[in-house]
Amino acid sequence: MSQLTGTLAVWHGSQNAIVKSVGEITDAASLNCVYDDPKVVPMCLAVPMKIKTIDGFQCTCEARGIEREASLFMMQGEELAVGDHILVHVGYAIQKVSEEDAAETWRLFDEMLEAGTHV
Repeated sequence: MSQLTGTLAVWHGSQNAIVKSVGEITDAASLNCVYDDPKVVPMCLAVPMKIKTIDGFQCTCEARGIEREASLFMMQGEELAVGDHILVHVGYAIQKVSEEDAAETWRLFDEMLEAGTHV
């Protein structure tokens, strides 16, 4: 997996794009894909979460009061500790991020929700 940088990780198929502002996703063409409605861009999001406990390749992480189990299997080369922030996608930790990047991602999620953007 390529090293991801930035705030909000967005995946479509094997392509990935990093979005620093909600306005950067303007249409389906911006993600190199074609849909019937160019105003609808389906995507999967990686959610920033804080590690609470680690047990082998499993961790319990938390975001906004919600706790989830996540696999650390894909992060074997990364040094992780309780208190670190990670991006979780479909139950797998895929990248370590700074506390600042995690907070900025949640700010962008809030901005999208306030704007009525469906994620």
